[in-house]
Amino acid sequence: MSIFKDKNIVITGASRGIGLSIAKKLASEGSNITILAKTDLPHPKLPGTIFTAAKEIEEFGTKVLPIKTDIRFSDQVEEAILRSFNTFGKIDILINNASAINLFNSESLPMKRYDLMFDINVRGTYLCSKTCLTYLKKSENPHILNLSPPINLKPKWFENFTAYTMSKFGMSMCTLGMSSEYKKFNIGVNSLWTKTAINTSALSMLGGFVRPEQCRQPLIVADAAYSILKQNSKTCTGNFFIDEDVLRNDGEDDFDKYAVKPGNKLFEDLFLD
Repeated sequence: MSIFKDKNIVITGASRGIGLSIAKKLASEGSNITILAKTDLPHPKLPGTIFTAAKEIEEFGTKVLPIKTDIRFSDQVEEAILRSFNTFGKIDILINNASAINLFNSESLPMKRYDLMFDINVRGTYLCSKTCLTYLKKSENPHILNLSPPINLKPKWFENFTAYTMSKFGMSMCTLGMSSEYKKFNIGVNSLWTKTAINTSALSMLGGFVRPEQCRQPLIVADAAYSILKQNSKTCTGNFFIDEDVLRNDGEDDFDKYAVKPGNKLFEDLFLD
């Protein structure tokens, strides 16, 4: 029997892309999934809603609870987390996947977009983690996993999009701080980042900055997340994992299966030297 059988996993931003891929991976192992995302109606530029995602996840035979939630607002998050707990009787894992990206320099970035990135990436991660704490304390192997990079203070990662870099490192600072703060509760808090760019629908919104054939599929992140979350939360905490490294340590050596176009040169993700 899988160790994920009947676990309740809360995932933010799981209506598409990496979040949905992780949700499906864990559902295939028997976990019930709570989706917190704000897309309940079709987006004009992006595919998928919380309901289409739920339908895909339900195909694995597990229970899914899609809740329309804007994680910028405390009342919505608190109500959603309570509803998840009341539905499944527990919360075992929180995955902070929701994120906003705007690759603008300081001169051209509107403050409205600055606020959006910080409200979702930093505040949203902090708020969801804080709100789930009461319930995670009661789990046998509780984890928080943030989709954020290792902190790299080289100026080249700031000079072209300072605000976005600050917001993603803010998520990583939640990992750094909460892994220590929550250790007394045996809650593992870690970050996961990607070695290469990942082919998601959000890629099309970056203006051709990265082409799909330079990317890997979201499945590589899902497989890496699975590997991390099955670890003992008492000892696996405070890490900044890279998806490829996690899988290599597990003995994986076939990475062509994750590529959009096997053999093609891949675009290395941001913040990695």
